[in-house]
Amino acid sequence: MAHKAGLGRGLDALLPGGNSADPDPGEQAKGGKAAEKRIGPESQGSVVQIAIDRLVANPGQPRKNFDETELRELADSIAEHGIIQPVIAADSGDGSYIIIAGERRTRAARLAGLTTIPAIIRKYTDQKRLEVSLIENIQRTDLNPIEEAAAYKNLMDFSHLSQEELAVRVGKNRSTIANALRLLKLPADVQKSLETGSITSGHARALLAVTEKSAREKLFKEITGKGLSVREAEKRAAALNVTPAAGEAPEIKPSKRAAELDAMEEKFIDKLGTKVVIEGDLTKGRIRVDYFSMEDLDRLYEILGG
Repeated sequence: MAHKAGLGRGLDALLPGGNSADPDPGEQAKGGKAAEKRIGPESQGSVVQIAIDRLVANPGQPRKNFDETELRELADSIAEHGIIQPVIAADSGDGSYIIIAGERRTRAARLAGLTTIPAIIRKYTDQKRLEVSLIENIQRTDLNPIEEAAAYKNLMDFSHLSQEELAVRVGKNRSTIANALRLLKLPADVQKSLETGSITSGHARALLAVTEKSAREKLFKEITGKGLSVREAEKRAAALNVTPAAGEAPEIKPSKRAAELDAMEEKFIDKLGTKVVIEGDLTKGRIRVDYFSMEDLDRLYEILGG
């Protein structure tokens, strides 16, 4: 099991040194008209005011979608109170600065009409820049499941990390990393639905459990068209795997068993990333864990402490 790093420490674990000065929220709230401070080697690690038009997005930024309503709300807050926490940026060498952490704040500051923004300038390798961007997003704003999975894969490929090594680096369980990466095997239309929130990760795992492509497409249409719950989608996936080409699967009837068992079953599904069925009652029973390939079996073996 991967050791969980303390994400509660924020980016301090990755960013040595502290702020040498605090930005003036009142000055920013008046329109960010403070003059840009001279930025040189001595400014490394210090808070400086930098022209907002010199900040550019990080090409390795995992987050691709920014909610316009949330940005406007943040812009209103910045206009009133200023930016309390500086962004972190790296000198690109051409007069611009790449945003390492704080792209959402920068976008909102532009909406608020600020012309300068408090920033901490640091030096990063390409690998560290990608790593910090990933962890900053995981900590501060929720990536959608596909953005998170793509970010994990990019960091693994770029830094040549195993799933176990990545789990330690970002403070996640290895099973969390493995389950996220499996989502990238889904067809483009399913991934798009995950990105927009039309379906959940639980629905996606149900789809991954279906072995036949045509049956998987059928289940996806049912999930989006009929609004199936995750549990209903899991049951439907099991039925399709039994008779993938034999017409309609039997109708799924509402469960009458104890709600505690339903909740525990969902926890197992989230943990293992596959179909799990608890058979029995609150006093005794058995747990059935399904796998659908040798790779899947090996993944479950590692999760269960093999």
